[in-house]
Amino acid sequence: MRVIFAGTPEFARVALERLHAAGLEIALVLTQPDRPAGRGMKLQASAVKQFALDHAIPVAQPRSLRLDGKYPEDAVAARAAMEAARADAMVVAAYGLILPQWVLDMPMQGCFNIHASLLPRWRGAAPIHRAIEAGDAETGVTIMQMDAGLDTGDMLLVEKLPIDANDTTATLHDKLAALGGHLMVEALELAACGSLKPVPQPSEGVTYAYKIEKHEAAIDWTQDAGQIVRRVRAFNPAPGASSEVSGETLKIWAARIGSGAPAPDAEFGSILSVTPDGIAVSAMNSIVIITELQRSGGKRLGVADFLRGFDLRPGMGFKKRAS
Repeated sequence: MRVIFAGTPEFARVALERLHAAGLEIALVLTQPDRPAGRGMKLQASAVKQFALDHAIPVAQPRSLRLDGKYPEDAVAARAAMEAARADAMVVAAYGLILPQWVLDMPMQGCFNIHASLLPRWRGAAPIHRAIEAGDAETGVTIMQMDAGLDTGDMLLVEKLPIDANDTTATLHDKLAALGGHLMVEALELAACGSLKPVPQPSEGVTYAYKIEKHEAAIDWTQDAGQIVRRVRAFNPAPGASSEVSGETLKIWAARIGSGAPAPDAEFGSILSVTPDGIAVSAMNSIVIITELQRSGGKRLGVADFLRGFDLRPGMGFKKRAS
């Protein structure tokens, strides 16, 4: 099959690499325009573009695909490139642009999406983060036939994956990226021989994985330890959970639920004990043990190393919640 691939970050690059390794003909890659990044804020190509260039795959980077939108010239050029590609199908993975109807209608087999959840749970932008934050026991990948809605199309293939107790968004992302690439190859093979069987999504169980906002990173110590620890895991590696102590905001990269409960009069966010193995902090009827931290401009450190450069003592307190 001749395929157009649309994607931008590392999750999509893994899928593109799997399709390429499987021998599928990638006729064109669509990806987001280069963005400034790093300390020098120099323009950097997306992970997908870098792979495409390394393998001599044609690349288009429209700012929009809407023919009646803000950048109609980009959309017209992209349409011409897609028409010239003569693709049988289009694969979409974390692309970042809305596909108008003319794009959905162009490939003979339609547009297939790799979505990192068990649809209809966690439709939307941040399904990996939200699954961990919610305490889900499992997630997975859904290969979906795209339609005009937000992750509402028919399901083509689904495979489940357990969420381990220590999974962060970083570790779960890598597992789901590999699974998504594998499942997409299987879906295209089935499509080539007419064996795909679309299944409408159930109307029950719909949830939305809204985009992660920076303000969510601030730890609310009035929550219970389970909620706080899940959010620490969900926001690793981005945006990174954080909390303020002694006038400085620290990133909290790893934590676990402590045993027992704080004294009834303990302030939320108060430091109960400090050892090289962890910093015990009071939460709602529970205790959080912080095990990895980072100062602004510093490195991520385990507690023992962190305490050599930052004095934390029992009786000090993290800011209870964001104002």
